[in-house]
Amino acid sequence: MTFLYPLGLLGLIGIPILVFIYIIKSKYTEQTVSSTYLWSLSERFLKRKRRPSMLAGMISLILQLLCVTAISLLIAHPVITVPDSANEYVFVLDGSGSMHFESDGESRFERAKRRIGELIGESADGSVYSLISVGNTTNVVYERLDDKDRALLLLSDLSADYRTADYTDALGTAQGYFDENRGALTYLLTDTDYSGANGIRVENVAVGEKNTSLLDVVYHRSSGKLTVSGNVISHTEDRAVSVRMYLDGSDSESAVEVLSLSAGELTPFVLECSSGSFSSIRVALDGEDGLALDNEYLLYDVRSESSYNTLIVSERPFFIESALSEAISAKIDVLSPDEYSGQTGYGLYVFDSCTPESLPRDGAIWLVNPQGSTEGAGFSVQGEVSFSSSAVLEKSGSSSSATKALLSELRGDEIHVTKYVKCAYYRSFTTLYSYKGNPVIFAGSNSGGNRQVTLAFDLHNSNFPLLYDYMALISNLVDYSFPEMIDRTSYECGEEAEINVVANCDSIRVESPRGVISYLNTDSASATVALDEVGVYTVTVTVAGSPRQFNIYSSMTDAECIPAPTGEGVMLVGEPGGGGFDGKYDALTALFIALALLFTADWMVYCYDKYQLR
Repeated sequence: MTFLYPLGLLGLIGIPILVFIYIIKSKYTEQTVSSTYLWSLSERFLKRKRRPSMLAGMISLILQLLCVTAISLLIAHPVITVPDSANEYVFVLDGSGSMHFESDGESRFERAKRRIGELIGESADGSVYSLISVGNTTNVVYERLDDKDRALLLLSDLSADYRTADYTDALGTAQGYFDENRGALTYLLTDTDYSGANGIRVENVAVGEKNTSLLDVVYHRSSGKLTVSGNVISHTEDRAVSVRMYLDGSDSESAVEVLSLSAGELTPFVLECSSGSFSSIRVALDGEDGLALDNEYLLYDVRSESSYNTLIVSERPFFIESALSEAISAKIDVLSPDEYSGQTGYGLYVFDSCTPESLPRDGAIWLVNPQGSTEGAGFSVQGEVSFSSSAVLEKSGSSSSATKALLSELRGDEIHVTKYVKCAYYRSFTTLYSYKGNPVIFAGSNSGGNRQVTLAFDLHNSNFPLLYDYMALISNLVDYSFPEMIDRTSYECGEEAEINVVANCDSIRVESPRGVISYLNTDSASATVALDEVGVYTVTVTVAGSPRQFNIYSSMTDAECIPAPTGEGVMLVGEPGGGGFDGKYDALTALFIALALLFTADWMVYCYDKYQLR
């Protein structure tokens, strides 16, 4: 036996002190009685009782001496060593996406943690524990920890990730522990069936859960109709399911299809509704199964995000408002020039036949029939040119990629104008239409770094709004004015989403489904965020002080949706051998119980002596 705190044995000095006190204390006490008769009566009753022996009178002293001894031993903390009874335990815990499968309200990951807790609880005191968690990354939670309570506490804080686990690093770490101690017991807690295991005790925590998954969900719009298609697969059994579609967070389904599934076979579905525009689509399978994470799929329309909100400042906004309503599905506000006072928070500002004092910095700018020069616009207005009869604008023949992109899909209709505003630009712009070398429709970036489009004529004094090329050009100009901050809204967990850094971008804030917040680097042309969780990532891009919010959905990978995955063998190199530890038996609990019993017995003896032995 050893003592963790040997100085606690100094408490045994209390034994002679207690004996000394017992020797010198008075054995008799004076008592006052009410009358001689009562005293005589009590004496008569006491004579019938047996007088206590000397040993009985010393019982209280013996109990008190034992209490002092027990207290001293508790302070000294005795530990009894049991040779070769403890072991080294190495736990490799699978934290991949498939560990989210549930049965009876308990996930595979929680079941694996519970099993590790049982092994730690059943092990002899003196054992040491190492825990390696394998999820998105390999994490050594603790190594050779000999504190059971601490090991269980750190284990309880762990949660499963969503990606496929790679055991290479974890097995390499476990191999290092095994090389140092061939008696180490290595456990792999997983849900995968392995063809073989050497030196590793594999415990499969899967319990035959069933699962149905949504796969390959996409959408497209045509002629005011929204169509969502994809596949459903039941991995383990034939069953019937309903696929439902919900628009823009509504609890009412917009479409539903009932499918009969054959085990292991992809079954396609098609959902249609009359809505041609939306912000979000939720596709969901009804019923419950082992993995809820792949029973839902979210789709977002980038063009409906707040960055496409548009402000038109005009007295006669009909032509431009009608065209933009067809080109983008977003909020469009209209103000008269007198009502405009520097409003912000829009992705596109259109100034029609008016000139702002200063250009907004948080969005793209369209200047239609500018009435004067504006600082920072990149061009100056030099007056208006009128024609007695209409003039035809000349379409650019440039072969540059920018010009081709802006003039794509145009048929070449002739644009007739009765007058236009003569402009001279001092920044680099791409001219799309001109008249005798003077730019009439041109695009580029202003001094604030924002994209800018100029149509230097009044739409009401031309045939342009009546032409096919009008809508085609407006659509191209919308695409040009709104460079895609994100080009995709649907990913698989484990992929990286790319976010384009636009002009005047102050910050890019990303909040993960679990609420983890990070900020991306905005010094380069694009930034990337690793999608390590399943669910909706909220991306907030602040441009010139104005926030724009996007949503990105990360779905479970197909490989993690399989209820009973299989894998190749896992192994440790080398033959197991000795290397056990001396176990420890901590006697504190027994001492506490003994002390409680001694105190109780001493109190009972005191009460008996006080009220019965007088």
